[in-house]
Amino acid sequence: MSDSHAGSPAHYSALLPSGHRASWKHVATPHSSHVDLLWENEGWTANGVLGSENVHFVIRMSAMWVVQQFLLFRDMDEPDLWLATDGHGRWGEMNGEQRTELDGCIDIDLPGTPFTNSILIHRLPLHVGHSSTQNVITVDTETLGVTVVPQMYTRLDTHRWEYISLLQNKTVEVIVDEFGFVIDEPGAFSRAD
Repeated sequence: MSDSHAGSPAHYSALLPSGHRASWKHVATPHSSHVDLLWENEGWTANGVLGSENVHFVIRMSAMWVVQQFLLFRDMDEPDLWLATDGHGRWGEMNGEQRTELDGCIDIDLPGTPFTNSILIHRLPLHVGHSSTQNVITVDTETLGVTVVPQMYTRLDTHRWEYISLLQNKTVEVIVDEFGFVIDEPGAFSRAD
């Protein structure tokens, strides 16, 4: 399929059940981040580390890359933040408290890694030249604050995407690999593996 062909979406390669690892260097700092994906319980579990804050995160996803749970660990064995969704845009904390301000969101965004953008890129069945606007939960790893941010994702060609934070009017163009994982995010990240 040609990069200019807009007739059908080009799907990315499936990850092997044995798992996958990706690492990124921060362009402006000596820090790095990485994620390990494992197939378990009929879905994917992403275990990652944000090097600059030494924050550990776990994202559990369905086989179709729909986020089901998000856990954030900073300095304790128990998660500092633990969110779960019913898969239809309704969220709550694992202690049972509903988070109605997150209603309608499907995805999580962590500023310290391009992996969370790769989740949407891998999952969205967009044709070249088409866009999708998604409400995304952005997590501040320092304060544990969560904000709903509308983001627009556009597929520029088979391996190039653009995403725009509609709240900040910030545009990022990225190149992705055969799995839909970000390779380079100009001024922010480059692949380390």
